[in-house]
Amino acid sequence: MCGIVGYLGTRDAYPIIIEGLKRLEYRGYDSAGIALFDGTDLKVSKTKGKVADLEKKSEAEITTHGCVGIGHTRWATHGVPNDVNSHPHVSNSGELVIIHNGIIENYDSLKQELTSRGYTFKSDTDTEVLINLIEYVKKTEGVKLGKAVQIALNQVIGAYAIAVFDKNKPEEVVVAKLGSPLAIGIGKDEDEFFIASDASPFIEYTKNAVYLEDEEMAVIRFHKGIKVRKIKDDSLVDTYVQELQINLEQIEKGGYEHFMLKEIHEQPKAIQDTYRGRLLRNEAIIKMAGIEDNMKKFLNANRIIVVACGTSWHAGLVAEYIFEDLARIPVEVEYASEFRYRNPVITENDVLIAISQSGETADTLAAIKLAKSKGAFVFGVCNVVGSSIARESHAGAYTHAGPEIGVASTKAFTTQITVLTLIALRLARAKGTISSSDFRQHLLELEMIPGKVEQALKSDDLIKNIANIYKDAKNMLYLGRGFNFPVALEGALKLKEISYIHAEGYPAAEMKHGPIALIDENMPVIVIATKKGHYEKVVSNIQEIKSRKGKIIGIVTEGDVQVRQLADHVIEVPESLEALSPLLTTIPLQLLSYHIAVMLGKNVDQPRNLAKSVTVE
Repeated sequence: MCGIVGYLGTRDAYPIIIEGLKRLEYRGYDSAGIALFDGTDLKVSKTKGKVADLEKKSEAEITTHGCVGIGHTRWATHGVPNDVNSHPHVSNSGELVIIHNGIIENYDSLKQELTSRGYTFKSDTDTEVLINLIEYVKKTEGVKLGKAVQIALNQVIGAYAIAVFDKNKPEEVVVAKLGSPLAIGIGKDEDEFFIASDASPFIEYTKNAVYLEDEEMAVIRFHKGIKVRKIKDDSLVDTYVQELQINLEQIEKGGYEHFMLKEIHEQPKAIQDTYRGRLLRNEAIIKMAGIEDNMKKFLNANRIIVVACGTSWHAGLVAEYIFEDLARIPVEVEYASEFRYRNPVITENDVLIAISQSGETADTLAAIKLAKSKGAFVFGVCNVVGSSIARESHAGAYTHAGPEIGVASTKAFTTQITVLTLIALRLARAKGTISSSDFRQHLLELEMIPGKVEQALKSDDLIKNIANIYKDAKNMLYLGRGFNFPVALEGALKLKEISYIHAEGYPAAEMKHGPIALIDENMPVIVIATKKGHYEKVVSNIQEIKSRKGKIIGIVTEGDVQVRQLADHVIEVPESLEALSPLLTTIPLQLLSYHIAVMLGKNVDQPRNLAKSVTVE
């Protein structure tokens, strides 16, 4: 949530910041703003709406020249989305300016204290309180900006990533982090510095970056470099410069109308990249360092607890079926946001698998910290190298999906399932719960999945026609059984996220326990009915829908006859092992949601009220 961009160097900061904000639009936001020092004074422009609106407004009302500046896209927490609540926020004196991602939980008590000392506030935000607290500390303590930021942050409760500068010392920017991501890009010879929520805004300028850890701050000085300190005790921290692995081409649309469509079509390669070097079929082995080095932890575990949110939670549900079926290890799948507050029973013999595309999901990070405090072993599954979850976990495995810009996750889901399947197969082999022939068969079938996904994508025109028929539906029901029940949940989520049509996913057999009351000639029902698994049971469920005049869209195995005779529409996917079928059945559901949303004129890549990386509770 929220996007932070900053620049300090010799170039004009404005175009770098504006383009950087556009790169961060995928994170989700409702307003945007920019602050520049033009050599004489501080210039601020901000507005409710998109970065394009900011661009028009700023070019009309401020000088856009200057070599230091900060920009922000805001996802509203405190205060409604409007021009006044947009960031950046300026202190009462007009000297200090800040951008902030996160939530200051004790802002109200701080605001009351500052008000009693003569400070006034224009906005409803917690961020304006923070910048005035920094100013108050700076003036009353007689300290430099960096020290004032440190003292002030030791008085706040909450989460933050901030960038602050003083118009009287425009060659210096102070940044700090707790619970929200922040990266610093370093130009050649330290003649320029870039600040951002992730590396995408500055990848074309430098491949060298420093990622701050929680409770760290940095003072960035032009031509003098970076000094990183601990916020609590002011101790110096050695800076570790990472070489970035992504490139500009990866974060551009590549000829597709939307990032979501591009990412749907990238899934064959993403799945292959995820198992490449890990799945060695000719040798009949799975090689994953994070598992091999911690095999005893997994084999001796009483249970595996999976924590995640949203689409990652659905991937975790698929994993529950796979782990229990293949490796015979008990699995519990938890919403991270509930797990952390439920006082769960966690022991040293538990393994917690935390799943997150961004590696920055606040609730999942909190669940990790809780599990670690109880002595559990934590294994992270995420897509972003160097992310907070990757650093916080004892061990882990990266998906290799590449950057996912569309807010509605697609390739993240299938690559997460791929990694989790590899882990389950490796543990099953170690435990002896899968025969050698079945193990080899699973490896062969998994290796064939990218080609089968390519085949499933060829149904795009058929799916577009179906989307046109049902685009005006007010509700939809998604049904699946076994391994494909989580896919039904995921399909419904995709439709809700980007088209704003109400949809629910259910286990097919549960339809009789309530949802069947909703079925009539106006209710489209998407039924996942592949031949493997509980096919005959699902066919019976379809007959129950048909007898009540429901409109049936069947996701079936190639060559299916029985469902085709009952359904109003069928979309075929290639045959596969039951455990791997979610990697195929999810494809038509992604495309169906995409086409319906496009036909309804929705903003597919940036759906309303949503953010790509949920870094606040």
